[in-house]
Amino acid sequence: MSKFVETIYTNKQEILKFPDHYVNLAITVADTGVAPNAEGKKIVPAGTILGGGFLLDDSVNAVKTNGAGAEGVLFNDTDVTHGPAPGAALIHGFVALDKLPEQPTAEAITALKQITFLK
Repeated sequence: MSKFVETIYTNKQEILKFPDHYVNLAITVADTGVAPNAEGKKIVPAGTILGGGFLLDDSVNAVKTNGAGAEGVLFNDTDVTHGPAPGAALIHGFVALDKLPEQPTAEAITALKQITFLK
């Protein structure tokens, strides 16, 4: 029996302050700790601070963190309803603070050495 998944596409949430200067890394976004929305989907929003060790080991799933273990910022909304899903982590660039779902802590800002957060 096959599974039918309906996808509704909307405009992308832009998190960059300067969209012509950035570096992303392909990652797998973990589904643990992600609560379903009103439609039953588990969406990790663009701008989520990520960590978990994915920079040193590409087999590790990226998880939400907002502290000293921060390694990148999720570039696009990622649907993890059906388990861990591919995504992109911004590891270098300029991020608009007002576009993030949660403000980064001082520890996260320090850990993300190649990312500059701007108002």
